[in-house]
Amino acid sequence: MKKSILAFAALAVFTGAAFADGLSANVSVVSKYKYRGQDQSDPLKSAVPAIQGGFDYANSGFYAGNWNSSVGFGGGTEMDFYGGYKGEAAGLGYDVGVLKYYYPGTGAGVFNTTELYGAVSYSILSLKYSHTVSDKYFGIPEGKGTGYLDLSANYEVMKGVTLNAHVGLTRLTSDSKSLTGLVNYTDYKLGATYDFGDGLTLSGAYVGANKKNVWGDINKGRPGRGAVQGDVIGAAPAARVPHSTAERGESHEDGDRDRQAVQARRSA
Repeated sequence: MKKSILAFAALAVFTGAAFADGLSANVSVVSKYKYRGQDQSDPLKSAVPAIQGGFDYANSGFYAGNWNSSVGFGGGTEMDFYGGYKGEAAGLGYDVGVLKYYYPGTGAGVFNTTELYGAVSYSILSLKYSHTVSDKYFGIPEGKGTGYLDLSANYEVMKGVTLNAHVGLTRLTSDSKSLTGLVNYTDYKLGATYDFGDGLTLSGAYVGANKKNVWGDINKGRPGRGAVQGDVIGAAPAARVPHSTAERGESHEDGDRDRQAVQARRSA
């Protein structure tokens, strides 16, 4: 999903004969991977290129897919697996599904997280809620019940030019906050996308989050910087719009040890 995730990116989509009906693939390189407003790599560096990509299959409203990215913690890789159903009723679009964030590598499994999500959309607006059902939320203990609310808008101001805006709220559980000292926070994104046609787009955005005094520099706002992102054969991932245009924007341990671990994860 997502997933949002880059400060500045060139998005190239090469359309053609798909591997199979309903199957698409995507690949990208971004200057800085941010998820839910938080850096997924060294927060002391404003640019840490990440390679990303995945596959999607859609048929009659049902979809399933995989999305992957290099990250700066754990085993160095994030793999997302998701599936769901999307459609439209009474003029409203809707989307429900499940998303598994998987981090391969020795000891990296502590960050594995599973969420259920539901979204509605109308015109330029979309509202999505994700609810954690795994025991931990990206390594944070007592994470089951953590919620994330995402409000996004994409408005085409002229042919090929779309303004992108997003605000999200991460609500940790009371037990998580008591154990780690972490707090709820709000993330944001403001940017624009230019569509060259034939699947080629160029976008720029400013992405960040508040509560930097608690979370540190991982919540620091990042302005647009050069990067390249590309999708191959079809549209962007169904679940992360690269829980994407909106988010997969950014981030992803007993007492102080847990808190230090989650900070380390994002600064490794």
